[in-house]
Amino acid sequence: MSTSNPYQDDRGNKDRSIANPGGQGTAEARRKSGPVTGAPDTPFLIGENMTGGYGKGPDILHECTIAVDRGEIAVIVGPNGAGKSTAMKAVFGMLDVRSGRVLLDGEDITTLTPQDRVIKGMGFVPQTHNIFTSMTVEENLEMGAFIRTDDFRDTMAQVYDLFPILKEKRRQPAGELSGGQRQQVAVGRALMTRPKVLMLDEPTAGVSPIVMDELFDRIIEVARTGIPILMVEQNARQALEIADKGYVLVQGRNAFTDTGKALMADPEVRRSFLGG
Repeated sequence: MSTSNPYQDDRGNKDRSIANPGGQGTAEARRKSGPVTGAPDTPFLIGENMTGGYGKGPDILHECTIAVDRGEIAVIVGPNGAGKSTAMKAVFGMLDVRSGRVLLDGEDITTLTPQDRVIKGMGFVPQTHNIFTSMTVEENLEMGAFIRTDDFRDTMAQVYDLFPILKEKRRQPAGELSGGQRQQVAVGRALMTRPKVLMLDEPTAGVSPIVMDELFDRIIEVARTGIPILMVEQNARQALEIADKGYVLVQGRNAFTDTGKALMADPEVRRSFLGG
């Protein structure tokens, strides 16, 4: 990669540290996560005590912290309007962080633009408008390699191995694909940058349960390679099933933080956010 650039009140708040130095996933029946090689007290990516909002508007996030380590899947869940996508965008540099900081592999990147964060190794897939509909699947993937100066054909082959349907439809305009296939294109294009961390904003929005399961399986495969996955999801129960870490946000604050398995078993979380 070129580097020339070139919550409500505190009732029920059970937020706590959930460092996973062994890198073992919490959904053992589905996968084993890759090794965590960073410093034990410093996650590979962390948005720490973030307070901020858009432009001159009011704060949406209030001392919010989210983090993910190598080989892990971390999911951000919560009710509508909780600030989930806002937290993701804050980590990616798309809104003003008025206090707090963002660290990537130990480096403070709080002041960097989103473009510069991509160059540093952050891959971000927004919920909507995340593909070029008039371009073919392969052209979309090629666009993902825009910051690279090396031969990216091996990476494209890896994307096709991960998403075989994309290889089959590589000459088709991406706009002709199903919703789930479009999401695969968007994730594949982000992977073409060879990211150090992959951030997904509601990747299963609007897709069928079968397609959702397939997308989650592919996300697990990406995490197995050691790439940390930070994901916002409305399908909270399904997302927590595959999560090493889970963050429940309410009104822009951390309400609950634990392993995905522990959050699934927590009576208050189940009652308030998972339908009992």
